[in-house]
Amino acid sequence: MTTVTRQETAAAARRDRDARNALTFKQKLNRFDVKASPYFYVAPFFILFGLVGLFPLVYTFVVSLNNWNLLTGPGEWVGFSNYLTELKDPFFWNSLFNTLSIFLLSAIPQLIGAVFIAAILDQNIRAKTFWRMSVLLPYVVTPVAVTLIFSSAFDEKYGLINNMLQAIGLDPVMWKTETFPSHVAIATMVNWRWTGYNALILLAAMQAVPRDIHESASLDGAGAFRRFFSITLPSIRPTMIFVIITATIGGLQIFTEPKLFNPSSAVPGGPQRQYQTTVLYLWDMAFNRQNFGKASAIAWMLFLLIVLFGLLNFLISRRIASTEARLHTKRTAKRLARSRAAASRTGIDSGDSTAEGARALAAASEEKNL
Repeated sequence: MTTVTRQETAAAARRDRDARNALTFKQKLNRFDVKASPYFYVAPFFILFGLVGLFPLVYTFVVSLNNWNLLTGPGEWVGFSNYLTELKDPFFWNSLFNTLSIFLLSAIPQLIGAVFIAAILDQNIRAKTFWRMSVLLPYVVTPVAVTLIFSSAFDEKYGLINNMLQAIGLDPVMWKTETFPSHVAIATMVNWRWTGYNALILLAAMQAVPRDIHESASLDGAGAFRRFFSITLPSIRPTMIFVIITATIGGLQIFTEPKLFNPSSAVPGGPQRQYQTTVLYLWDMAFNRQNFGKASAIAWMLFLLIVLFGLLNFLISRRIASTEARLHTKRTAKRLARSRAAASRTGIDSGDSTAEGARALAAASEEKNL
């Protein structure tokens, strides 16, 4: 039996080899085209990514291992000395604290505001197209113009904000001198510019939720808030994860707002570096102190920090999704048990309810796998 199988396999292999040898050049070219075309289609992206993204990343790492000056060029090899020096520098940790503080003050209100605005725009309101276009206007304005306008509004002597505070009997706030007020002011600029942009992304996700689900829940007695928290938010979770990750990447790379917030300051980031972010500290190290080696080391540590935050966001979001899927499976099993108990009490054949429960459990397990 085994010998016959081997002979048949060898004969089939010979037939395939003969068939390949019998192909014409055009047929071979067509076969190669079918196999190689997908790789050629995606090759331009990877080539461009290698030139624009991967090569600068590797080159920056090489520069970080040298004592590299802006004017004199590469110097002696110092290894990881630049990394160790920056980890001991209090200015680096100060910039990291400022970055995280501004990021939290901007990302959390930004996400909450974007969800709130998207929920309002998802309703059947008048002139909804106009309002949807209006929320994108702050994003269209250049960051430099936004920063200059808000810098004037938060001016400590003649700014609009302090004038309004004094008009209602409150003391003026030192927006450009004290640490926390300056963080609030810069976070306000970020929120004003990016909330509408994220709201439109979330709005597109909300409109993709099937309306029949909302109608069924409404017929079952669920109110607007219950439908929003039980149907809308779970349905747009993948989009919210995308918004959170992009907000994290952008928040940790903030530069323009703190750079132009106080143009009269001799030190980038305020007289006492009270709002100097990590990217601004990197810029100061590279172009004011002219130390490209340390600046490259700062850039790589910031890159690793962004990757770490991105992974944390992904893992936490995945954990929440799996927990909700398990809870949904348990609730479905409880409904199945109740339907079986009700069917047995009334003497009704529970075959239909069992089939319905099985379908519900299958749907729940499929949702968990997704």
